[in-house]
Order: sequence, then C-alpha cells, then structure tokens
Amino acid sequence: MDDIVKQAMAKWPNVPACAGWLGLGARGDWYLRDAAAQAAGPFAGAGSSAASRGSRVEMEKLRDFIGRNYEADADGRWYFQNGPQRVFVELERAPWVLRLKRPAESQAWQVWTHTGRQVQAGKALHDAEGHLYLVTDAGLGLVHTQDMTLAADALEAGCWPLDEVDAAELPRLYGYVRSPQATGI
Repeated sequence: MDDIVKQAMAKWPNVPACAGWLGLGARGDWYLRDAAAQAAGPFAGAGSSAASRGSRVEMEKLRDFIGRNYEADADGRWYFQNGPQRVFVELERAPWVLRLKRPAESQAWQVWTHTGRQVQAGKALHDAEGHLYLVTDAGLGLVHTQDMTLAADALEAGCWPLDEVDAAELPRLYGYVRSPQATGI
C-alpha cells in the first residue's frame, strides 16, 4: 500500500466505505461505475449489461495506483484503498486476472496478476463455461483469455494438476465475495 494512502488513513480514520463504484472485469480491466451505471444493473452476472459495466479506466497511472492499493478484508471482500476511503470492488469472475509468461531462456512458467505481482500457482481449475482458474499463493485468479494457448501448453507439460469446478462454488471455496455491494455495504 502506498505511504500516502497510509498517511491519509491515519489522518482520517473514520471515512465510510463505499461499494458498487469500482469493478474488475475478466480481462483485468478496472471499471468506474457512476450512479447511472449502478442504476442500470449489477456489474456482472444475471441482469448485467454494457450500461451497468461503467467506464473502463484508461489512465495508466490511475490503473497502477488502484493496483498498488488493492487488497482483501477478513471477510473476503476485495477493495481499493483510495486514501482514507475503502472502495469495495465488484468482481466479474475472481479477485485476480492472471497472465502467463514462459521466458525463452527458461523452462519455468511465470504467472503474473493484473496488478503486476508475480505469483506461484499450485493447481488449475476448469469450469463448464471454459474458464480456467489458477489457485495461487495470492488467491484464486482467472487466466486471461489471451493466454489460454500458453495455459494449455503448461497443462500439457504437467505444470499444475487440473480439476473441474462449479464456478458458482468458487467464492465459497476460495473465500472471496464477488459483489460486496449486494451484501449491503
């Protein structure tokens, strides 16, 4: 977490949290959801639409700031600590979106989160819709669609055991909340 954020939290410790204003898409993009986007429906799942998604964050420095200050609370609700205010994040699929790399000089596969953090994967999960998830030391992540060929190569090489999973069970199994707003925050 950025020092300036920690300082703001110390200076203003009682700023109320908010929910519904920020979403994380399945391709690792952040979405700002103004009142109109929230009124149009949920960020993801049944009833969601292009209008309810909000506006994709384009500014690189803002994306980086959000990523550096992105964490989970004890209840599995992921949030962005925006200075003294905790902004709970609506998740399209999982708390992390993962990118894979296989450097030419190495046989080892590298796994990176959408925030630029390198993680270690222990196993892979595949759901009925064709999504591939990795269980990492940082938590559960969805493999980015552009890396599915690399992921298939890694699975063929035996990098991670593969299990089938019911996607609806993932939040319970891996301790995260897809929609903090729906829980009444």
